[in-house]
Amino acid sequence: MPINKEKLAKREEIKGHNPDFVRPESWRYVRLQTNWRKPKGVDHHQRKLKGGRGRPGLVKVGYGGPKIAKGLHPSGYTDNLVYKLSDLENLNPKTDGIRFGHGVGTRKRKEILVKALESKFKIFNARVRTIGSKS
Repeated sequence: MPINKEKLAKREEIKGHNPDFVRPESWRYVRLQTNWRKPKGVDHHQRKLKGGRGRPGLVKVGYGGPKIAKGLHPSGYTDNLVYKLSDLENLNPKTDGIRFGHGVGTRKRKEILVKALESKFKIFNARVRTIGSKS
């Protein structure tokens, strides 16, 4: 059962009104992926907003999601980076989820993981090796 259901529902509702933003000419060439790239050419039809002629919309600020849902993980928890054990003190396990920072090593990660599990935090990237390092 996710928390902040109404905020996530509002996000999904607004997302339903937005067009599907695809990379220009991706429907034409197999070598181009469909993920969005901004058109930067001087005479590019989409950059010049000659839309409405069967072309998809251009990504703009107005298509953003609702302010109340900013910073929410799809599970409904807020996403917080944790680098050390003391970072957990200011967080609430009922509303805040944690994500380990990139630079946190295995030893410190295990310490934080034990503390987070006993405090019942939601952990988004909990990978920990039980066997020694790869190298």
